[in-house]
Amino acid sequence: MIASEGKIIIFPLSALLLLGIIINQILDDTITLINYFNILISVLLAFSLWFFRDPRREIKAEKSKMISPADGKIIEIEKISDPELGESQKISIFLSVFNVHSQYVPTDAKVLNKSYIPGKYIMAFNHKASDKNERAEVMFDNSNGNQYKVKQIAGFIARRILNYMVPESHVKRGDRLGFIRFGSRVDIIVPTKNFIVCVKKGDKVRSKISVIGNFIK
Repeated sequence: MIASEGKIIIFPLSALLLLGIIINQILDDTITLINYFNILISVLLAFSLWFFRDPRREIKAEKSKMISPADGKIIEIEKISDPELGESQKISIFLSVFNVHSQYVPTDAKVLNKSYIPGKYIMAFNHKASDKNERAEVMFDNSNGNQYKVKQIAGFIARRILNYMVPESHVKRGDRLGFIRFGSRVDIIVPTKNFIVCVKKGDKVRSKISVIGNFIK
């Protein structure tokens, strides 16, 4: 499956390639600039089809477990002081351009609030990106009254964060949270006192499949 967010790029590239093929056929010349144009567009289209892939996955983890909201690599797990959650743990997932870039809701929850913060475009694997880069932040309250936060963070290449959460709405684990176009980062902020993290730095995770951890209550 192809993510709907990719249509704005894939459709124009497909149209340009079709136009290039038609012009090439009319010219009947295999050594024209249009051939090089077609090759370039073909490469861009192939990359876009790969980047915007959206595999269908079944959630098999226990209901009490928090699933990973994104594909990628765990690049940081650290204790922080969050202004809303207090003493917390930040779990950072780096998404390269080769990862699936759809994000999903980690647990059944109520959306408490959502904010968009303009910022820089530091490389997403740089830990300063969490607080310096353009980002969207969503605060959730799960079915047991535990609050946590998910941050979608733009990277050096990423310039477009899409977030579909609506404050005061109730969402299910695995619902579409959003999408970030090209390399990026997703942080999960959970309270230290009652959340057990079951991933470690260097682990590769898959959205809807990998378990991040669980609340004690």
